[in-house]
Amino acid sequence: MSAADISDALEALPATLIAPSGETAAAAEIVTKFLVASMVPDPETAALYIGQPLKLTFTGGRKFTHPRESTAFNAGRYKWVKKAMERTDVVPGCGETIVYNIGTLYGEWPDGTPFDGNRYVDRFVVRGGKIVQMDVWNDSAERLLTRYGIVA
Repeated sequence: MSAADISDALEALPATLIAPSGETAAAAEIVTKFLVASMVPDPETAALYIGQPLKLTFTGGRKFTHPRESTAFNAGRYKWVKKAMERTDVVPGCGETIVYNIGTLYGEWPDGTPFDGNRYVDRFVVRGGKIVQMDVWNDSAERLLTRYGIVA
């Protein structure tokens, strides 16, 4: 397929499939506000941006239904943790918007040892102006294995 064929195919698509919309921009803003509140941490303010039921899956397949649960989990895993958000990618869908937030984590392990540069990807599903699903991946487990000399 040539570049001209691709260009022709894109022109044939409905504009709603290829152009950002107010809905996708709003979804990205909702996710950003949720993440900022989560970093405070203020799980009750973060909860303003979620719909019910919320499906929240953390690293290791841990399932939560409210930001207070993931905040409690992080309190045991880190002395404190923040996100250096590098980018937000938005994918419009039919009746929902998928938002990816990508960056690195920085903070301190429970013993006070600082860390930074810990990659993460958060994937959100936004429907009706609320986050209904969040999936979290990061390199914390890999970093802990390395820290304790475990080669896997």
